[in-house]
Amino acid sequence: MKNTRHLSFSVNGEAKEFLVAPDEKLLDLLRREGLTGTKHGCGTGSCGSCTVIMDGKTVYSCILYAFQAEGRAIETIEGVGDFDNPHPLQTALVEEGAVQCGFCIPGIVLSAKALLAEIPQPTDAELKVYMDGNLCRCTGYEKIEVALHKVIAAGSCGGAK
Repeated sequence: MKNTRHLSFSVNGEAKEFLVAPDEKLLDLLRREGLTGTKHGCGTGSCGSCTVIMDGKTVYSCILYAFQAEGRAIETIEGVGDFDNPHPLQTALVEEGAVQCGFCIPGIVLSAKALLAEIPQPTDAELKVYMDGNLCRCTGYEKIEVALHKVIAAGSCGGAK
């Protein structure tokens, strides 16, 4: 790659080094590195399917240049839970039937995780604000909200893995 730059930042708690083009988006870098749970939806930061957590705050990786992650801590859905050891948010979403096509779920999980790390017992208004940037075309949001309230009521998230 011409005009590439070396970057280093952590991904899911592991220090990494990358070679990136000046115009490469964080989403494209993550997917190139095999972290395909981060989805490419709109490409404009409107749908939330590319959401990752950077230094504890959610960001849209489709509009963030990779070089902006230099020295930062990035968390993707792969760092949250897996099939054998799901995060409480993932479990609740499945149990409540909130997962249909699944395209939006990584962004929803990461947005909810960041919220609950900051505000373990959010109000309905806070929940709506934090989740506002995540579009779901399948469920109509009711089951997603029920699942998130289930986790909040149980106090089982608190940002922990």
